[in-house]
Amino acid sequence: MKVTIERANLLAALNHVHRVVERRNTIPILSNVLLRAEGGELFLKATDLDVEILDHAPAMVEQAGSTTVPALMLYDIVRKVPDGGEISLDTSDGSVMTLRAGRARFQLQMLPDADFPDLNAGDMPVSFSLPAKDFRRLIDRTQFAISTEETRYYLNGIFFHINGEGDAARLRAVATDGHRLAKAEMPAPAGSLEMPDIIVPRKTVGEIQKLLDDPEQTIQVELSDTKIRLTINHITLTSKLIDGTFPDYERVIPKANDKVMMVATGTFKDAVDRVSTISSDRGRAVKLSLSSDTLALAVNNPDSGSATDEIAVGYDSDPLEIGFNSRYLLDITDQLNTDKAVFRLADPGSPTLIQDEDDADALFVLMPMRV
Repeated sequence: MKVTIERANLLAALNHVHRVVERRNTIPILSNVLLRAEGGELFLKATDLDVEILDHAPAMVEQAGSTTVPALMLYDIVRKVPDGGEISLDTSDGSVMTLRAGRARFQLQMLPDADFPDLNAGDMPVSFSLPAKDFRRLIDRTQFAISTEETRYYLNGIFFHINGEGDAARLRAVATDGHRLAKAEMPAPAGSLEMPDIIVPRKTVGEIQKLLDDPEQTIQVELSDTKIRLTINHITLTSKLIDGTFPDYERVIPKANDKVMMVATGTFKDAVDRVSTISSDRGRAVKLSLSSDTLALAVNNPDSGSATDEIAVGYDSDPLEIGFNSRYLLDITDQLNTDKAVFRLADPGSPTLIQDEDDADALFVLMPMRV
């Protein structure tokens, strides 16, 4: 293989694929990126056996061929090459790949490209497309609630499924860690009605977020029962899905919470942030005391002191005291997009429903804490 490529093009492609590679690998080939030069392009592929990303960039191919070299080392080298130059890659030595950039010269150890694993996607019977901004919104509004508890592996991702039928069908995304739940939805894209219920793993969700940087893009989604493949411009991401059954989340969404608090989203978030300054990492509880059109917030930390604050709200039900994890409250308010937030409460021991005032496409459920 002998190829010359602009530094900016190579760096952009490496930036997309290298993040999949784990820094520590027991299988040496998984530390490498596959480089394949043919037809005026350089193709790059990296995988961790669960997620695979393929990208390509225009290049001058003097001699077609393929090899694999350490992905993170190649990325660091290209990143440090001055902008505006060209980089040549040459494997004619046989055992090492020679990289030249200006007067700089590097030699990288190669492993045979035949040993590089292929995340064979197989047949993908369901295919549809949707705007990047819509898919990004579903992910952004639910990703924070993904569980990190490995024992309940089926919660370690976002659950995507179709809810409803015909013109009323919605593509819904749900995530929960048992303490909080986030749900977001959009009209089901054409061709998606036959999609299976899937759980997209946390790492894959993070990679998708990084690829959806242009809201004007359109994403092609292909699905089977075990894998998902996304094509965004010239980038293809293939991932295994979590093999498990997502719990019946509808049962934990409260339907009859009759105490309603309306509050300015920014004002509430700032007040929670202020009083939680005094909380400890161990105990992040903030107590909310509701009375007629007033919300009092209090945090008590035996090791460092206490804090209180008070803000005006819209509330005309019976007085109520309830505690929440302040970090979870802030995570949810970060997802609220309108000026007014609606809290629907029942009692100090029941889950609370939180929504934007004018957005029915997303809701959040938060379990209370004892304070």
